[in-house]
Amino acid sequence: MREHALDSIRNIGIMAHIDAGKTTTSERILFFTGKIRKEGEVHDGAATMDWMVQEQERGITITSAATTVFWKGAMINVIDTPGHVDFTVEVERSLRVLDGAVAVFCAKGGVEPQSETVWRQAERYGVPRIAFVNKMDVEGANFLRVVDMMHSHLKANAHPIELPIGSAKEFRGLIDLVSMKAIMFNEDGDRDPQPPIDIPDDLKEYADKYRSELVEAVCDLDDDLMEKYLMEEPISEQEIKAAIRKGVIANKFVPVLCGTAFRNRGILKLLDAIVEYLPSPADIGETKGVDPKDSEKVLVRKCQDDEPFSALAFKIMTDQYGKLVFTRVYSGVVKVGDVILNANKDKKDRVMRILRMHANERKDIEELRAGDIGVIVGLKEVTTGNTLCDPRHPIAFGQITFAEPVVRQAIEPRTKASKDKMVYAFERLAEEDPTFRTYVDKETGQTIIAGMGELHLEIIVDRLKREFKVEADIGSPQVSYRERLVKAVTVEGRQVKQSGGKGQFAQAKVVFTPLAPGSGVTYQSHIVGGVITREYTEATKKGIDDARFNGNYGYEVLDFDADIVDGAMHEVDSSEMAFKIAGADAFRQAIQQAGTILLEPTMAVDVTVPEANIGDAISSIGLRHGKVRGQENENGIYLIHADVPLREMFGYAQALRTATSGRGSFMMTFKCFDPLPEEAKKKLFF
Repeated sequence: MREHALDSIRNIGIMAHIDAGKTTTSERILFFTGKIRKEGEVHDGAATMDWMVQEQERGITITSAATTVFWKGAMINVIDTPGHVDFTVEVERSLRVLDGAVAVFCAKGGVEPQSETVWRQAERYGVPRIAFVNKMDVEGANFLRVVDMMHSHLKANAHPIELPIGSAKEFRGLIDLVSMKAIMFNEDGDRDPQPPIDIPDDLKEYADKYRSELVEAVCDLDDDLMEKYLMEEPISEQEIKAAIRKGVIANKFVPVLCGTAFRNRGILKLLDAIVEYLPSPADIGETKGVDPKDSEKVLVRKCQDDEPFSALAFKIMTDQYGKLVFTRVYSGVVKVGDVILNANKDKKDRVMRILRMHANERKDIEELRAGDIGVIVGLKEVTTGNTLCDPRHPIAFGQITFAEPVVRQAIEPRTKASKDKMVYAFERLAEEDPTFRTYVDKETGQTIIAGMGELHLEIIVDRLKREFKVEADIGSPQVSYRERLVKAVTVEGRQVKQSGGKGQFAQAKVVFTPLAPGSGVTYQSHIVGGVITREYTEATKKGIDDARFNGNYGYEVLDFDADIVDGAMHEVDSSEMAFKIAGADAFRQAIQQAGTILLEPTMAVDVTVPEANIGDAISSIGLRHGKVRGQENENGIYLIHADVPLREMFGYAQALRTATSGRGSFMMTFKCFDPLPEEAKKKLFF
């Protein structure tokens, strides 16, 4: 039996640039809805939603936390997301399943770098938003400047539905532009709400100006209202609210509110706006997917309880009780004991428990219904982005895409016990965080951890030590260089040991020819003199192939052709092993006689920055001896394509953020091996 009507549910996220007051806003939402009895403060390490030790110590949000609150008959599932760029994966997967979001902006800082990043993520997923300009009590607060920045930086159709009365120490009230009433704050703010009053005479002109702009903007969203506006007929408060809601749901309008969460001012009006303007699951309607066995066959699930069950696993957490799968239900009902299908892996699992989360606290419930967000326990092989569904009605929703890790570090366990713990820890951490990767470099033997930034890896290492008791040393990974032959040479490889009894005899003349970059290694056998059987030519090739991984500088030699043209064998003393040794001997002679040049990996780097930071980004590439190949512009956001040596990319994430005031981001992939400049070679080897 459904406890809460579908149209009364709000699945929302709180998103912002780091330090805009996002978690404090979440705390006040919990307090004023009665979820907690005392407000927790971020700076005291007491915020309910920042429950990880690392979050409390640093005063930042690292992982998205979920909770459920109730306001004026609505059930609001709230997810507080991180603001730091290293943890945008948390924002990405949250936005994938949310119906709406509250974008929090600092009244002084305005639209800051990570604000742009999360706004673009919300645009990509089509998530409707309302904006809350926080920190109206700080020196330098300027509400209208923030609204202007939303127009210029975000290209948002943003309009105030509230105006602040005063700012900084003088921030003492709000003007509600929809009801055209004023709300004055006393020292306790929303803890002691005052009834609305008429707008003071000295503020009427100020209010009338922005009320007219708001009415004109909402009339653009509704033909009937536009007709009334042109006929100069009165437009009611309810008509304005309905038009705002319609515009928000259609992603064509962003209402802007203001307040100061820390001083409990403006939160009650924000809660009202969440319920009045952000969509319910019923407003979102149907969700499209495909048949798991036929990706061309499109399937649809309506957000109704009587539809087949379908859901998306958007976050994984593991603790001493097992794997917690954070799930958004799009259709149907799932109950404890049900068997459900993981459509991506074609595996069935039984639902052992269902939980309603409040940060890291949990409450057992019996079922989740269409539109709900909750946690399912008992699913063994689920990973982030998997579709869960009724086994009789399989469907697969689009996977969540995650950026590739860009920062890497070497890590070595200090003891064998730590090594065993580290393997287990890596499995759990990678399960929770799709942007965390680990692998062993085959050439250096180092264990490498990779993530989205220095802070990301710092948190990973901290968790390894605290949660998993892993003692390890952290360093920087080594670049794997390569070598290439300078010229063609002809050499004769030999293995001759004959001193009575069975000996070893093999001779092979080989022509080594350098090939164009990227050609790979090829082998031929054009015997023009002497006799070597096919069996022995193959052994010679094997000897060359084994030896080529240790060139003049100790690195793999690339792009050459080895042609066996002559040789000799003995009917008793020759063997495959002897010719294998002769092949290796031929290769060693070849690299000494021909010489090799040292090659370094070059990375294809794509840097994304706003227009104002193009110069900084290009400069940062030049400082690292990179070459810009071109650039693209889309709505004021530039994508710069460049080639940069891998040896120059360590530490680039932090350098780019510094150079662009945090506005830049990048991705890199391997492109090719290029000759290592002599100057860099001297630094490395001499």
